[in-house]
Amino acid sequence: MATRTGNSILNVKVAISFYCVNLVLQFVSRKIFLDYLGSEVMGLNTTAQNLLGFLNIAEMGLGTAVAYNLYSPLYHQDRKAIVDIVSVQGWLYKQVATFVIVGSIVLMVFFPVIFAKAEIPMWYTYTTFIAFLVSSLLGYYVNYRQIVLSADQKEYKITICTKGGMAIKVVAQIIAVLFLEHGYEAWIAIEIVSAIAISLMLNRTINKEYPWLHPDTRAGKALKNDYPQIIKKTKQVFFHKIGGFVLTQMSPLVIYGFTTLTLVAAYGNYMIIVMGISALMNALLNGIGASIGNLVAEGDKDRIMSGFWKVTFIRIWLASIICFCFYESGDDLITLWVGAEYILPHATFAVLIVNTFLTYTRTNDAFLAAYGLYQDIWAPLVEASLNIGFSIMLGYYWGITGVLLGATISLLTIISCWKPYFLFRYGFKEKLWEYVSRYAKYILLTLLSWWAAGYLCRLIISNASDTVVRWVYQTIVMALAYAFCSMTIFCIGDRYPRFYARWALQVLKSRL
Repeated sequence: MATRTGNSILNVKVAISFYCVNLVLQFVSRKIFLDYLGSEVMGLNTTAQNLLGFLNIAEMGLGTAVAYNLYSPLYHQDRKAIVDIVSVQGWLYKQVATFVIVGSIVLMVFFPVIFAKAEIPMWYTYTTFIAFLVSSLLGYYVNYRQIVLSADQKEYKITICTKGGMAIKVVAQIIAVLFLEHGYEAWIAIEIVSAIAISLMLNRTINKEYPWLHPDTRAGKALKNDYPQIIKKTKQVFFHKIGGFVLTQMSPLVIYGFTTLTLVAAYGNYMIIVMGISALMNALLNGIGASIGNLVAEGDKDRIMSGFWKVTFIRIWLASIICFCFYESGDDLITLWVGAEYILPHATFAVLIVNTFLTYTRTNDAFLAAYGLYQDIWAPLVEASLNIGFSIMLGYYWGITGVLLGATISLLTIISCWKPYFLFRYGFKEKLWEYVSRYAKYILLTLLSWWAAGYLCRLIISNASDTVVRWVYQTIVMALAYAFCSMTIFCIGDRYPRFYARWALQVLKSRL
């Protein structure tokens, strides 16, 4: 338990550190690249990455399925099974890489048509795409063994190699663009060299951690028959990934159909904030994914249920802090950032907050993945259908608010109702009543915390944020006020929050 908890904490610490570094570099580099390279080149980069992303859809589900199959061998230290599973992964990744290469060749034939309106040399287009393609192919041919680090709760080692290398790459690209005559040519060269360097560094780490891990991808084709679960789970996960992929691509089109361009732009601004916060949540919580897998592999039901409620609480608590601060200070941020004319109607903003909270608190997904429960391939299709169907119907009457309510209905139906039932019935094999009663209690405690913190903040803060410094100060005050009120209320109402409170006090005492 100590190792699992320690690795999870280390994963989170490293992820947060590199998240902050790369966030700053993202803002700085974006400004510099736009000023020195121009919007055409930056648009080319985005388009090239999106095109490659469509080709990489062939991989969807494979990494998740392999990680699921690695949890038990890692727990029992079955090295042969680990090597065999990674060999199967390597062979499958070669098939994916072949698809990506063929698809890339076909795409590049049509580049003169796709980029006909681009006012940049055509060789820019080809070299940029090839630079991103090299990085993608290295993941399939060389870096695939990193899945063992991830499944073994050592995600921080991957983060150090990849995110650290990316940070160095961006700094080098900034210097090249600022000081070299042929800045973009150097930018492309750095993109390729850094991908190779990151690959070498990552594989050196893997060899040091697992000197015995030498998969034979040529034997993977035969070995896949010994591990039919990999292919089966890959197909199931692929369906779930496709459902989400289609959902994210269709929603903006539905919104555009019932709103003005001004409202679409305003919604886009809010979603940039939501996605940024989502990245932070992922950095905070993704490191515990392997921990959940290992916990399930142990098979101790009491500890599994305890772990589920601990993760559920911490997700609800963190999501409620973020949503409270976003609700209270989001409009001020939009005003300071892009102007008051881009503020969404209050009802629309309220629905967006609800959707954001539901998205951030998807605890069931991690445990369903640990149990390998992906056979409900109809669920993401129903979720997408409900989203699109209700968004069109309600959007016709209520505009953008109706469109977002369509998403709310789909999230409540599948994420909040079906997924918990599916997990408790086929994963935990427990009655659903425990989930319903405790989750309802957490929601009531969240609403009570929201009211108490809102009242406290109105006493402390009287003026709107008219400067960035004031906004940062007031948002920090809001976050601390809500965190204090909510943790107090939750500790009174439930035992799992008290676990975190005791742990925090122990950490504080040990450092004083």
